[in-house]
Amino acid sequence: MLALGALEAVVKALGQQLDAPPELLPTFGYNRDFAYPEVRVSQAGYHWVIVERGREEENRVFAQLDELLYQVFESVTFSLASSYELRHRIEGQDSRILLFARQVALLAQLDASWADRCRTKADFYLTGRP
Repeated sequence: MLALGALEAVVKALGQQLDAPPELLPTFGYNRDFAYPEVRVSQAGYHWVIVERGREEENRVFAQLDELLYQVFESVTFSLASSYELRHRIEGQDSRILLFARQVALLAQLDASWADRCRTKADFYLTGRP
């Protein structure tokens, strides 16, 4: 299991590959509240923590580094893709089509399996079929 500092370095390096603004990346070992994600490391695993108005709303624990990294970058790429879609909106088209296509493309820059996973999820949301 990676130590918190090493994990932060990995996330920042991957974020730089996407030119992701630092404010889209989670915090490490401290929480900013307002539903801003935080990553923690414990003996139980890697934690993805969301605190809203001082109340912990989510604390997902991942045993595998890859699972945590997918969670982090699914969130980061969703934000980037949402901004992209807003700037390139196609009138009359379901906005999710462009958003998901952009998100999959961004994830593909980092890990092909993450892109495949996101594509499967997007297909479900767009078609209602697994």
